Amino acid sequence: METLIDWDYQVFSLINGSGSAFIDVVMILLSDKVIWIPLYLWIIFKLTEQYEYRVLWVLVPIILAVTISDQVTSSFMKPFFERLRPCRDPLLADTVNIVSRCGGKYGFASSHAANTMALASLCWLYLRNRFGIALFGWAVLVGFSRIYLGVHFPGDVIVGALVGFLAATISYYLLKVCFPQKLRTT
Repeated sequence: METLIDWDYQVFSLINGSGSAFIDVVMILLSDKVIWIPLYLWIIFKLTEQYEYRVLWVLVPIILAVTISDQVTSSFMKPFFERLRPCRDPLLADTVNIVSRCGGKYGFASSHAANTMALASLCWLYLRNRFGIALFGWAVLVGFSRIYLGVHFPGDVIVGALVGFLAATISYYLLKVCFPQKLRTT
């Protein structure tokens, strides 16, 4: 376990803040939830295009997966593990570059990573096209931005992404088993 924690600190130190004002702004924007509203609307459009009136049967598992991933990371994992965010870690007090604000006290696991990975995974499972695959790149960029900004360790982001992927997979197959006729595409 010490080796993993050591690795986490080392990789974090390589990624955290470059001191470039332009990159700082880009990373802050990548982490912002509101800026992605047009993407969320585009996702709904693409899903509606493929599933027409059955789109609600696709949106419900997406909402379920994002809710599960968010609650597992925020309400269970963070209070249970109590791992300090890098920006609150006394061992990093002199070296961490806090680009924006720090956030809550605990950071394991990343809710941003969990939620974006849940959304990306389900979009890929439902759309099975380049747009669905591109959303994985978006999820990785959001996770990277969390490390860059000094609010998460790489391990927080990786585990958060795994939680999101698992929540998405469970939601997808739950709908597929319970209501298989609702997932036929046009």
